[in-house]
Amino acid sequence: MSSDTWLVAGLGNPGPGYAGNRHNIGQMVLDELANRAGSKFKTHSSRAQIIQGRLGVGGPRVVLAKPMTYMNLSGGPVANLAKFFNIGLDNLIVVHDEIDIPFDTIKLKRGGGEGGHNGLRDISKAMGSKDYLRVRTGVGRPPGRMDTADWVLQDFSKSEKQSLPFLIDNAADAVELLMSQGLEAAQGKFHTS
Repeated sequence: MSSDTWLVAGLGNPGPGYAGNRHNIGQMVLDELANRAGSKFKTHSSRAQIIQGRLGVGGPRVVLAKPMTYMNLSGGPVANLAKFFNIGLDNLIVVHDEIDIPFDTIKLKRGGGEGGHNGLRDISKAMGSKDYLRVRTGVGRPPGRMDTADWVLQDFSKSEKQSLPFLIDNAADAVELLMSQGLEAAQGKFHTS
């Protein structure tokens, strides 16, 4: 594949027991992108499920990927796919949960710290750089003194589930806008209220 191909990795944990967790919002967004593409994920030798194709009519070539390792080990599958498809850091987008922004909010950035997110830390280590694009999907901070790990490994609340489809849809839109118009345009749309 050429350098105009994008790799979009949606982070989460494997298995049905984790499917509705806050930590799995990245994979939920990838499922929405797969639905838009009219495709189904297939297992790849890199320990990920992938879809290859285009987003939209005449849209960019893309590899959608859901690592099938646990969150903290996401780096291996992402780095292996980037190498296999010859995709550089400039065309890597990671979609993940973010506790440092409120639920139902999307922020985008390139590089920077991982904010204690072990999935991002593992990807940065495996890629040898933090300079990739991120679609940060807000799940909010845990209430009171609840442990962060316990919070992200819980399913969304009943009230959150009502607006979750809109959050997933917006995050998928953010991925598509990143690929078609770039980071600044995507930030301009999603960083305003």
